[in-house]
Amino acid sequence: MKTELQDAKRIVLAHYDAIARATPETVATALAANTSTNWHWRGLHPFHEQTGAAAVAQTYWAPFLTSMKSVQRRQDVFFAGRNTDDDDDVWVASMGHMLALFDAPFLGIRPTQKIVMYRYAEFNRVVGDKIVETASFCDLLHLMSQAGVNPMPPQTGIHLVQPGPATHDGLLFDEQDAQVGRDTMQLINRMIGDIDANSNDKDTPRDATPQEELQRCWHDDMLWWGPEGVGATYTIDRYIQQHQQPFRRQLGNRQFNGHIARISEGTYGGFFGWPNLTLTPLGGYMGMPGNGTVRADMRVVDIYRRDGDKLAENWIFIDVLHFLNQQGLDVLARLEQT
Repeated sequence: MKTELQDAKRIVLAHYDAIARATPETVATALAANTSTNWHWRGLHPFHEQTGAAAVAQTYWAPFLTSMKSVQRRQDVFFAGRNTDDDDDVWVASMGHMLALFDAPFLGIRPTQKIVMYRYAEFNRVVGDKIVETASFCDLLHLMSQAGVNPMPPQTGIHLVQPGPATHDGLLFDEQDAQVGRDTMQLINRMIGDIDANSNDKDTPRDATPQEELQRCWHDDMLWWGPEGVGATYTIDRYIQQHQQPFRRQLGNRQFNGHIARISEGTYGGFFGWPNLTLTPLGGYMGMPGNGTVRADMRVVDIYRRDGDKLAENWIFIDVLHFLNQQGLDVLARLEQT
């Protein structure tokens, strides 16, 4: 299995190298070099799902490379693993920022002619010597914020240019001890079980207070790096105050839809869903009114770092624009009107 994981990592790194050398005119060819002809690509709103390198280039990469110059992929986390949630296939996860000069409009966002740090997370499924499936998440609201556009009300946490792991050991290019990865996944699964046991379902009594629930699997000085619109929090108490309470009180009827991929390697693990959750906004979350009837999906990536027998850091990506669009707020359309 280790050899298969290492081979998959090499293919994804070759894919990233090809993109790094591409131009808007050549990026379709670069994408095709390491992907299958029917490559299934999932991107956030407004990109959504695409098939094949030409479609992905036209929809996302060519516009991005036209707007962003001198792009550098600055990875903070890179690991691979077998999917424990479904088919046991090999996936490779990458997270970090794309550093670039924002030189031309992108999705109606006005350029700054300055550095931007474009936050991203990506999962790639590798079969043989090709990438056959990708989930590509980014934080467009944070890009807007760097360009001086703030379409959202004040968030409960704070958004920064988010750093990588405190331990600076997230780039797992080499082989890892398989048991260490299994321990990481076991802890992530136990944490998810605690969330399910203490959900906002009125018919399911909670078996712990919020502090007790979190202390089972999280260090007291946990770092929760949330997306723009929600923001980051630090320590269990501030996480409860600044994220968990608003989420549980202002979003009801939570339905878990499962994950497409859930993987771990070393002390890192993560997952994504499409969507992970379907919820009913009750009013107030991200400043939306909510009427208790509209349902909205959350497409989410979570990346975790384990420290000993507890989780220490969590980076979260949410397709916020899609979540808001389902509630009747088209942030990009509003941006075009300003």
